[in-house]
Amino acid sequence: MSERFGGPEARFGEAAARLAGQAALLIGWTPDTFWAATPAELAAIVLAAAPPSAGGIDLTTITAMMERDAHG
Repeated sequence: MSERFGGPEARFGEAAARLAGQAALLIGWTPDTFWAATPAELAAIVLAAAPPSAGGIDLTTITAMMERDAHG
């Protein structure tokens, strides 16, 4: 299959169009703004809008909680 019809160029074009549309919907960027931005600029905005991670809970903490609550 030719690279031109379904290869890396097609995948890049599809991904770029999808990202440009998302940037327009979510942050109001025009196509010109999207194409003038760097990936780092887009990532900074996306990361700033994302909720902070809650972190995890480890097995030691779960075990301690279970022991504390085991006898009511």
